[in-house]
Amino acid sequence: MEVLLHPTYFPSISHYTALLQADKITFEVDDNFQKQTNRNRMYIYSPNGLQMLNIPVKHSTAPHQKFRDVKIENAFGWQKNHFKSLEAAYRTSPFFEFFEDDIRPIFEKEHTFMMDLNFQIFETINECLGIVLPFEKTTEFFLEIDNPKVKDFRNLVNGKKDTFQNEAYTQVFEEKNGFIPNLSILDLLFNEGRHTKDYLLQQQL
Repeated sequence: MEVLLHPTYFPSISHYTALLQADKITFEVDDNFQKQTNRNRMYIYSPNGLQMLNIPVKHSTAPHQKFRDVKIENAFGWQKNHFKSLEAAYRTSPFFEFFEDDIRPIFEKEHTFMMDLNFQIFETINECLGIVLPFEKTTEFFLEIDNPKVKDFRNLVNGKKDTFQNEAYTQVFEEKNGFIPNLSILDLLFNEGRHTKDYLLQQQL
């Protein structure tokens, strides 16, 4: 199966399920930026339940801005806030300390472009999982994909519309708020460690 997806900020579990089960991966890099999507946000399980972490971006005067051209607004210290939120959510999880040194540098470097950050995250998560996922990038944007061999998973970029229900695993605060499905891949990684790969291969999109 060949899949087409957007590069996102610490991708959802549905996103990584598609990636691991694909024979060929192509990332959409020619689309226009759309607000309120996982291009610049992720969802984690905080002590108070579902929490969204959003990266501020610099506003453009152009009516349509390519996502590849979207710049991060680094003036608000979002990196420090996001990492503090991850610590509050996952410091007591089984594998947070195991992967902390891999993840922390992402929040210590200022990136200019959102897309560059997302691709660095993709590489880092793959290293944590001990996997290699070769990919290609689009060279032109098509609204519809007229190829039966390509599965269009670009819709997974919209977290609010992605209704994927993955199998339950142990989460830090589930006794308080119950199991929350399809969070950022970080939730699965910090709770399941290297078992994450096998877990993803067993899920059904």
